[in-house]
Amino acid sequence: MNMTQTIIRSSLDEALDELTRFLADPQTLPAIGQGVEILAEALQSGHKVMSCGNGGSLCDATHFAEELTGRFRKSRRPLPAMSVNDPAYFTCVGNDYSFDVIFQRWVEAFGRPGDVLVAISTSGTSSNVLKAVEAARGLGMKVIALTSVRGKPLADAADVAIKAPDAPHSDRIQEIHIKVIHIMIEALEKKMGL
Repeated sequence: MNMTQTIIRSSLDEALDELTRFLADPQTLPAIGQGVEILAEALQSGHKVMSCGNGGSLCDATHFAEELTGRFRKSRRPLPAMSVNDPAYFTCVGNDYSFDVIFQRWVEAFGRPGDVLVAISTSGTSSNVLKAVEAARGLGMKVIALTSVRGKPLADAADVAIKAPDAPHSDRIQEIHIKVIHIMIEALEKKMGL
């Protein structure tokens, strides 16, 4: 194998190991199932889903919202979901207040009792995500956390925490998170008869 093939093989082996460890954790399936139940209950009651995260986790949060409002594997009615990813908003709130409150203020503006916040942080310690969770809880929203086993602050603050195994690099954790997002959407569509 040449160097590129070695990197490819090593990366795929690491991803497989991470997924195998995630599946072997006895908390994984119940946590994902509970997340789907929370989402279905909220959406069937006319509530919305909000999602947030930083960096790659913001991309995952946005991906989750666009899959719910758009199309996953087949056409169906759009589901009410949103993720803030507007650079003008980020710079406005970050400049006028603090980067720490960008998600908190968004949740305070748009969150309502019965809504769900999907909070994503590979470390589980992102202060702006934790502040959003605190705001959501104060509004009577449910919180689903996507984090890692080391993400104790976020996991402890959520109604349900879906935790990837610890990994030396956050990309492996993010790969688990995107898989969970797709699984939850698929299961949610089935549960809601869409």
